[in-house]
Amino acid sequence: MTVQYEGPRTKAVEQPDAADHQSGRTEPDRLEEKRVWQEVKEKRRIRTEAARLRRRRRMLAAVAGGAAVALAVGFFFGLRALWYAAPDPLGGPDISQIRCPDWIEQDFITNPTARTGAPLAEVKDLAIHYVGNPGSSAKGNRNYFNTEGVDVCSHFVVGLEGEIIQCLPLDEQSVATNQRNKDTISIEVCHPDETGRFSDVTYRSLIRLISWLCRQFDLTQENLIRHYDVSGKLCPLYYVQHEDAWQKLKEDAGKALEAEE
Repeated sequence: MTVQYEGPRTKAVEQPDAADHQSGRTEPDRLEEKRVWQEVKEKRRIRTEAARLRRRRRMLAAVAGGAAVALAVGFFFGLRALWYAAPDPLGGPDISQIRCPDWIEQDFITNPTARTGAPLAEVKDLAIHYVGNPGSSAKGNRNYFNTEGVDVCSHFVVGLEGEIIQCLPLDEQSVATNQRNKDTISIEVCHPDETGRFSDVTYRSLIRLISWLCRQFDLTQENLIRHYDVSGKLCPLYYVQHEDAWQKLKEDAGKALEAEE
């Protein structure tokens, strides 16, 4: 058997690429091209990373901004609650300690849409209203406030027979006088007919109630306002249409205060 000798193997010599040969590119050219390409890829990577960091910063800034707003809102309402809960720094009355006389019937409503429980920390004025339902009684209007779904109420209702019903504690806000709910005591007054004029017996009870409230909160007849004075609503109707009657009511309240001094 004959074995053919092929001789020692030699390392193949790398031949230039045919395309490089045809284009005249040399080894340094290829190395330079590779270096440039690597630089391009590195710049892309850097730009991509920078864009990612910018998105992350924007997201963190948005989260931080939202948290700051939430903290600010919470801080504001916290201070507001403390302000309303704090006693009057000028030594005003502690409303929660005021006790009504026995000629006022206390019959507090429990309807949560009308009795919100919002605190009434100060009283600047007494707001006079009329019920707008001729011939209705104080008890009937109190019961209406206590009806599910009704979202209005007053502190007091003065009736056709002179009876007075208290529907809310004095240290809670009523829902009767728009933006002045926060610093007024509201009084609804019954009337016998569509004119809205109060009967004599109702009128006398109203003056008595006003006088007592003014003494409790160190007010005068000048602190009497109408619903009309707050929102422009024609309430109490007769005492909006007849300014002289309104001025007379205030004068009578002033005289009652002077008589009790």
